[in-house]
Amino acid sequence: MSSLLGIFLFLYLFLLLSSISAKNREYKWKVEYMHWCPDGVDGVVISINGQFPGPTIRAIVGDTIFVHLTNNLPTEGLVIHWHGISQIGTPWADGAALISQCPINPGETFLYKFKVDKAGTYFYHGHYGMQRSAGLYGSLIVEDEKEAFHYDEEFNLLLSDWWHKSSHDQQIDLSSKPFRWIGEPQTLLMNGRGQFNCSLATQFSKFPIHQCKLRGDEQYAPQIFNVHPNKTYRLRVASTTALASLNLAIEGHKMMVVEADGNYIQPFFVENMDIYSGESYSILFKTDQDPSNNYWISISVRGREPKTPQGLTILNYIPNFASKIPNSPPPLAPLWNDYNYSKAFSNKIFGLMGLSPKPPTRQNRRILLLNTQNRIEGYTRWSINNISLVFPTTPYLSSIKHGINNAFDTKSPPNTFSKNYNIMKPPPNPNSTYGNRVYMLKFNTTIDIILQNANALGENVSEIHPWHLHGHNFWVLGYGDGKFDHKKDVEKFNLKNPPLRNTVVIFPYGWTAIRFVANNPGVWAFHCHIEPHLHLGMGVVFAEGVHLVKNVPNEALNCGLTRKMFVKDKH
Repeated sequence: MSSLLGIFLFLYLFLLLSSISAKNREYKWKVEYMHWCPDGVDGVVISINGQFPGPTIRAIVGDTIFVHLTNNLPTEGLVIHWHGISQIGTPWADGAALISQCPINPGETFLYKFKVDKAGTYFYHGHYGMQRSAGLYGSLIVEDEKEAFHYDEEFNLLLSDWWHKSSHDQQIDLSSKPFRWIGEPQTLLMNGRGQFNCSLATQFSKFPIHQCKLRGDEQYAPQIFNVHPNKTYRLRVASTTALASLNLAIEGHKMMVVEADGNYIQPFFVENMDIYSGESYSILFKTDQDPSNNYWISISVRGREPKTPQGLTILNYIPNFASKIPNSPPPLAPLWNDYNYSKAFSNKIFGLMGLSPKPPTRQNRRILLLNTQNRIEGYTRWSINNISLVFPTTPYLSSIKHGINNAFDTKSPPNTFSKNYNIMKPPPNPNSTYGNRVYMLKFNTTIDIILQNANALGENVSEIHPWHLHGHNFWVLGYGDGKFDHKKDVEKFNLKNPPLRNTVVIFPYGWTAIRFVANNPGVWAFHCHIEPHLHLGMGVVFAEGVHLVKNVPNEALNCGLTRKMFVKDKH
């Protein structure tokens, strides 16, 4: 396996020499509900052109993507967020409803047009209501003409979780008084496929469960990964889960992690790896095990008490039959609440020296964001610095660009929280407030964000939160336990080789520090990527250089207070 590391370090130089001829890649998509069976139980999913998950987009760095998106959902709006794509020059195409664009109304077609300027493993998903939970997602792969490392073949693995209760019912539950939590997912899906109430590994189970009897052509039959012995494979893996943090393992095979969120990192080996909602990775593995056997690929729940069975598929060594069950039980995941194990993995991720840019040495502004669970008029919400985010009816990009001051609350949101706040206890005053304020960032300045976790409403409860920033990559400067200390903790920041990411986790009762440069004109969401948490207000909005945004299509902003600006005179 050490030879893989040498291959990586030697061949990444080709990135600097690659010659790319850009192309236009055009797609026509129709989004609609359809009956589907993701885990053996009939349900309804949001599909694209009759596919679930949606079609995979593959492009080369420098290509321009055109997606003509028609909303065939009968009664609800629609947007798609291109997760990890910076949208430089096209902030209106970011796909964040009521932040960067209006929802696409039923029967309407909207053109997403954007350039992919960075190789990496990305994905797309719905960003309106809880449409991601309903299955609106797919993969987006951006390749370089000359990759940074050698491999023989590659696979794509998109991870998600699935409930038998519809996303509409889940929304109603979350907005109810008394509060009704959605519960744990019934099934973990790998490329949209999972098995409920049966198992591929019955003979290894301690509990009575049916063996899955599959022909192989069922909608929920696992996708088998066929490999040849003594080859090197790249596995692109992304998590679009609505709730679950996961642990991934390939039985008997060491994995070398080489990419995180579209950024090359210093390679390191693991036997299993945590992946949080919104994150993506590339790993390399070599098929160097006994070729007469097949092996498990497993995903397991982390950070929440597991009430959802492992997701399983098979790494099939050709010429073995794909139906050949591995000889050993599936990999045993770390304990769900072994956070030290999770932190150890996160702390192994560093930027690749010579290829990953270093951060500015100083910040111009530091914002501390306290994550708390609260109540507003008896409703359970999540808040940031005691404000629970609700969206205005006019997209921020539209109202800020056109100077409409009554579209949202123009007061500055809090830059920090009380020094006396005890993060280890439930809030003494659980009451919060709704708000839609915006952090106005001076263009081209360096911003530090400290994400501070805390106790939820219940005693001794603090949850994992993966945070995703639209429109930017950021440097992860460090993690810590307890309350952030300005004097002591800043000295520990990694300014030498911090990784670039677009999604980062904060651990229970801990903090995470990130740094980015506000150099992408637009209005950008920064939020917890757990779908029900964002739905309950766990996010903030940044605006920078909006006056520099050009060529915004009228269709993107044709709603709310700016609608009349774009309605043509019919007389």
